[in-house]
Amino acid sequence: MKNVRVGFVGAGGIANVHLQHISNNELAEVTAICDIHEETALQKAKEFGGAVYTNVDEMLEKEPLDALFISVPPFAHGEIEEKAAKKGIHLMVEKPLELDYQTAAKKAKVIKQSGIINGAGYCLRHWETVAKAKEFLKDKKPAMVRGYYLSSIVPTPWYIEWDKSGGQLVEQSTHIVDLARYLGGEIEQVYANMSLQVHRNVPNINIPDVTSLNFVYDSGAVGHIDSTFAQFDHRMGIELFGEDFRVVIDGGNLTILEKGAAALNFKSELDVYGEQDRLFIEAIIKGDQNLILSSYEDGLKTLAVTLAANQSYETGLPVKVADLGKLAIK
Repeated sequence: MKNVRVGFVGAGGIANVHLQHISNNELAEVTAICDIHEETALQKAKEFGGAVYTNVDEMLEKEPLDALFISVPPFAHGEIEEKAAKKGIHLMVEKPLELDYQTAAKKAKVIKQSGIINGAGYCLRHWETVAKAKEFLKDKKPAMVRGYYLSSIVPTPWYIEWDKSGGQLVEQSTHIVDLARYLGGEIEQVYANMSLQVHRNVPNINIPDVTSLNFVYDSGAVGHIDSTFAQFDHRMGIELFGEDFRVVIDGGNLTILEKGAAALNFKSELDVYGEQDRLFIEAIIKGDQNLILSSYEDGLKTLAVTLAANQSYETGLPVKVADLGKLAIK
């Protein structure tokens, strides 16, 4: 079988990681790279190969692509997903998928109807520790979940603008929100407090740098996630508690504790982006969507939680996540 021909929209930031993995995959090849900054695209093409474009419509028209990585800022997606899906091009879309729920829901519907292989970039699902935690929890009921994403400010200019990034919960801490869903179940209602405390003197900043998110699962379990970019280091993790057990994921480390048993400890050694990208290519070759741990539609559910949290912050009221889902996906 011929190699999977892969295009890239967005060549900076996390795209560099995906470019590296695809260029090293013997079953795939970098065919085209598109970035609004031509110099960036030229530099990446020199390193990884592929034709250079600054206009995504031109690339989709001229290049016979099998797959497309979309790694653009959340405000810059436009109709890339719909146009690619209608051409039968398989999609891997970096998080966050969008800044508007209805827009992302419409994309999800087009993607689902197209039948293409599709994924959302929730790479932490690929940690071996997460897989072990999910296996342990399959017959257990978490009663409470605590998560955290504590980091430093991102130098990218658009990150600090609310209407371009959606804030830290949407843009970064979404990874922990996703793990809260993946391991704990579906989140029904959220209530969020946010504030700009440490970075008030940063020019043009209008996003909160501290966030406290409380939520309720449809099972009745409760949860909480702390999020900030007011720290000098980086830490992230999640804990799930139930009757006589506790599951702790701290970075790439996992501890499972059960009453009356010795603690079990595991450390993840896997490159999660590498595994995610490998499975994406394998899923395309085999035509097996089940190899993808987070589909676009599943990523939409995580986006809904974070956007509902933003709405809660803006209104000062609890928000039911389902209230964002006025557009049914059939």
